[in-house]
Amino acid sequence: MSDVSVDIEPSPDAIRIAVSGEIDLANAAIVEHQLLDAITNQVTAVSVDFSNLSYIDSAGLRVLFALGARLDTLQIAFELVVPPGSLARRAIELSGVAAVAALRPGTV
Repeated sequence: MSDVSVDIEPSPDAIRIAVSGEIDLANAAIVEHQLLDAITNQVTAVSVDFSNLSYIDSAGLRVLFALGARLDTLQIAFELVVPPGSLARRAIELSGVAAVAALRPGTV
């Protein structure tokens, strides 16, 4: 299984989630479960930070689409922090995930 770390920092009205490592078929379901479990109906914004994400495949992108759909239903703002020029940023831009989440620059 690929190494991935999901760190959740809740506040009263927002959640910041930092994901590092790799998201692929081997761990996408685990990542999705952790992300969805972290989100309550009380938050108004979710920020997922991929500054330390080194790889994401189609299974990981599917997780982002599913998360975006859930947050849209709950009327919760969704942003992804992804460094410009990173491989993860390129995959996210090409996939169309920007249709369900605002993309923000991060650090490399």
